[in-house]
Amino acid sequence: MQMTRQGRRRSGVIAGAGMAALIGSAVLAAPASAHNSDWSVTCSSVSVHLTAYNGRVTNSVTLSVDGGAVLTQQNSFGDHFDFTGALPEHTAAIKVHLVVTAGDGKQYSRDEYKTSEPCEKPPTTPPTTPSTPPPTTPATPTTSAPTTPPPTTPATTPTTNAPVVQASTSPASGDLAETGSSSATPMIAGIAAAVVAAGAGLLVLNRRRGTHR
Repeated sequence: MQMTRQGRRRSGVIAGAGMAALIGSAVLAAPASAHNSDWSVTCSSVSVHLTAYNGRVTNSVTLSVDGGAVLTQQNSFGDHFDFTGALPEHTAAIKVHLVVTAGDGKQYSRDEYKTSEPCEKPPTTPPTTPSTPPPTTPATPTTSAPTTPPPTTPATTPTTNAPVVQASTSPASGDLAETGSSSATPMIAGIAAAVVAAGAGLLVLNRRRGTHR
């Protein structure tokens, strides 16, 4: 009878221990089943985001350039890890190495590589200096100088060597004797003709008187 009771107690203790172990493993396995790892690489930077890791165990992470410097390293982190940093300048493609060690199982660890291509540099163009326009000077009004007509030279009349007419000294002409074409010339010619006619008449008259004697 006593053995039966002791056996029951032992079996109860064993059953309780097994149940506790089962519950503990379930608690540990619940967060361990997530383990989200997200990371990206550009030509100039890298970002790492680890979430839903088991915070009850020791997790570690190392991020480095393959064959180069270590960008970040943490030997112990909890349920999450975040990092964003710049990559060293490079003119050729480089590999970035991520190593995550999960404390609750190798199946949740990571050992991955990603390639970072060099950034394309824009063509360098010489800076253009803004051309400053020359200062604008106010336009001075142009006053046209009055044009003076050239002096007009009096027309030179050609000098002709006209014969000089001597003034008549006969008493009949009196003050009417002039040089050149005077207006008294026809009068003088008329008087001369009258004198000639009178003389001719006197000559005829004298001849008639002589015949009658």
